[in-house]
Amino acid sequence: MGFLKTRGIVVKEVNTGEADKIITIFSRDQGCIQAAAKGSRRPRSKLSAASQLLCYGEYMLYSGKEMYSVNSCDVIEPFYEIRNDMIKLTYAAHYTDIVLEIIQENQPSARLLKLLLNTLYMLAKTSREPELLTRIFELRAVSYAGYAPHVNACINCGQAPEKNYSFSFARCGFLCDRNECAALDNSALLLSAGASRTIQHIVYAPMKELFSFSVSEQVLHELEHVSARYLRERLEREFNKLDFLKKVY
Repeated sequence: MGFLKTRGIVVKEVNTGEADKIITIFSRDQGCIQAAAKGSRRPRSKLSAASQLLCYGEYMLYSGKEMYSVNSCDVIEPFYEIRNDMIKLTYAAHYTDIVLEIIQENQPSARLLKLLLNTLYMLAKTSREPELLTRIFELRAVSYAGYAPHVNACINCGQAPEKNYSFSFARCGFLCDRNECAALDNSALLLSAGASRTIQHIVYAPMKELFSFSVSEQVLHELEHVSARYLRERLEREFNKLDFLKKVY
């Protein structure tokens, strides 16, 4: 029994009872925490804003017998721009789906939390292309989960290519265009030079430089093929939140 004060963002909400919620907070200190937000669905509840999906705040949690309860919260960023836009909300739901797959209770990841917050900020406050933000988030998140692809050089010979790299899903990285290397995986996806450089940037760039680029439609298309499949194969599950956008738009 006791109190826990932590900063975090709500990545899941489930309605319970007549006016309550159970929320999952991705916290800086404790990983994902489930907490009861009692009465939070009542119109005048002091926990109404704090229990909304994507609310980032400083939470005071009380440790009960079975789970935490939300005692209070100082809201830092509610991300209203995302919650009021169905397209942006769908992308954000995809990001939180990935977070919930990667992070467990008592498994903090300050890097992934910062990545999520920065990606949501770019989605909410800028005109950056959501598809590019998504590819950045997918590749960087799966790298933080321990599955960073080997993309600083050819995974076989360690050399820079004479022309282009191919991405090998079987070997989790780049193969160069030398015959002995490319022949190792006939199913590897041949990439343009622009796509290769973009993937290298996403995996290795400092956070402050991560979003500081744009790409052509062709490179974005290549990037989608790599990141979506690599995420699915490494985490061994389907992520289908974005299928909604394909059906509607």
